[in-house]
Amino acid sequence: MASPIRRSRSDIVFDVVNYTLLTLVFFIIAYPLYFVIIASFSDPYLVTTGQVWFYPRGLNLDAYAKVFAREDIMLGYRNTIIYTFLGTLLNLVMTIIGAYPLSLPGFKGKNLIMMMMMITMFFSGGLIPTYLVYKQIGLINNPLVMIIPGAVSVYNLIIVRTFFQNSIPFELQEAARIDGCNNFQILTRIVVPLSKPILAVMVIFYGVGHWNQFFEGLIYLTNQDLYPLQLILRSLLIVQSDVTSSAAGDAEELARKVMLAESIKYSVIIVSSVPVMILYPFMQKYFVKGVMIGAVKG
Repeated sequence: MASPIRRSRSDIVFDVVNYTLLTLVFFIIAYPLYFVIIASFSDPYLVTTGQVWFYPRGLNLDAYAKVFAREDIMLGYRNTIIYTFLGTLLNLVMTIIGAYPLSLPGFKGKNLIMMMMMITMFFSGGLIPTYLVYKQIGLINNPLVMIIPGAVSVYNLIIVRTFFQNSIPFELQEAARIDGCNNFQILTRIVVPLSKPILAVMVIFYGVGHWNQFFEGLIYLTNQDLYPLQLILRSLLIVQSDVTSSAAGDAEELARKVMLAESIKYSVIIVSSVPVMILYPFMQKYFVKGVMIGAVKG
């Protein structure tokens, strides 16, 4: 049996320094999220006075009770789930059917089309013209305003097109064409099944974008029954801020309300982030592979 390769002292020093720095960076990145989690379950007084650092103290769920006591929280969850599911589905379909023809070597005019699409990445009509267009076509106070606009991200389309070009042999598509497949059959039976890594990346990109949608609802929706979760949580924070700023009389009661409002901020972050945090570990193995293949090659 061959002896293992001996590592030099410089290799060992490099590994020690590398692991030390990476561990430090990990804690710098992970601690804020960890602190938000433990602060949301801790006594607001202990959090406000800086006594919560590494573990929750004085278990307190008043902030979560305050958040979930509002009926519109569940309504916002329902709306956001619908917007995220339908919006991500539309994004995937539009991105795939846009990227596939642009990845074909024999498609004439694809460079011109890509150039015109890339112009939209740098220039837009502006907020007021966009609002007027949406109003004329009936998207104001319409749930479709949270789904249809932005159906295609040019950046994501370029990533998917690059994946199709570099990771799926064109000879495979030619063989399928010889066997009698048309373009639609090639796309659905060969290209899409072989593109799971990049499609998983697109699900994360588009899904997180739809889940965090806030500005669109703030500008284009006035019917609270259509509000996404982020907008409802914003209104909750504003209400709590108004309550604490307008409160008068008993100083102890005012202090309690201020601390509860601070604790609500942490619980709101957790409530709005948990679904994405649950989804990400299941998609992570595809995420790294898809981004590297789709964005680095070529």
